[in-house]
Amino acid sequence: MEKSNILKKILTNIKNMPKKAKIISATILILLIIVVLIVVLISIPKKQKYVEYNGENLNEEKYPGYKELIDKLKESHPNWKFTLFYTRLDWNEVIENEGHSDSRTNPLNLIPDSDEYPENWRCEIDKDKTFDNGTWLCASDIAIKHQIDPRNIINEENIFQFKELNHIEGAYTKEGINVITENSFLAGDSIAQALIDAGRKANLDPYFIASRLIQEQGREGTTLSKGYEYDGMIVYNPFNIKASGNSREEILNNGAEYAKQQGWDSLEKALLGGIEFLKEGYINVGQNTLYLQKFDVVNQDEELYTHQYMQNLLAPESEANNMREIYEESGTVDTELNFIIPLYENM
Repeated sequence: MEKSNILKKILTNIKNMPKKAKIISATILILLIIVVLIVVLISIPKKQKYVEYNGENLNEEKYPGYKELIDKLKESHPNWKFTLFYTRLDWNEVIENEGHSDSRTNPLNLIPDSDEYPENWRCEIDKDKTFDNGTWLCASDIAIKHQIDPRNIINEENIFQFKELNHIEGAYTKEGINVITENSFLAGDSIAQALIDAGRKANLDPYFIASRLIQEQGREGTTLSKGYEYDGMIVYNPFNIKASGNSREEILNNGAEYAKQQGWDSLEKALLGGIEFLKEGYINVGQNTLYLQKFDVVNQDEELYTHQYMQNLLAPESEANNMREIYEESGTVDTELNFIIPLYENM
């Protein structure tokens, strides 16, 4: 009641104003509304979007260095499609968020503790401190910038980091999977067929599934793929889901605990469960390339940089090499594959 009386008084005062005062008040009010609208519009980030590349719809001034690389691949592989992914993210902010800082206990990006990589690939913070199983180091901004820059990936060798991981009917063969799984814990026609069937069911690329398993377990497999006794139960976790920590024991127990919670008491159950985890946790939230699973620059879930499948900075490159090899060996590399290319602002 009190608010209603106040409103009536305001309206009465405006009504009793001289005409000139009314015009001035109305003008001020309109200007205030315009200012508020401008502030609101500026504060709302532009929505990320996907646009199929047609050879002419890429602004070379705003996104330098992309077009020539894409066109070169398109010329060699006419059936390939390229989708431009406008992340709407500032390049320097991406590097800053992917980099390590004092506020983080564990880095988002790690490199092997090896002389194979330049000294400046080790971050200044925690430079010689090891992580995970004691053989990994924090990656520097220089290393991150090199591995995340799409222009270093749009080439024959690395482009499969950007391949969309959906299932494409007719693009896979048992022989193709046998190329990568030969002399490994996944060897054999029955497992190859099982991976193809599982990929079709989950709408996932089975070559990706095979590559991910080899990436996680190596050719011989590890304790979590061969079966690990944990809390009175033999469990399997070939995708190493939730298997993280700073010691071998901690890594095994964390991975085994998750496997037990899921009831993965056989390799077959663990494979199917792991594929479903990938689909629901990553593919369905827009992280549907090797690159996007490593670098969370998709805000479909309204979060950025935190939902990353692995810490290994070099994992997408390694997995992409495996996938490319499978496609080439199976003779399906020139099928209608789609590659999602991220674009950043102010590169």
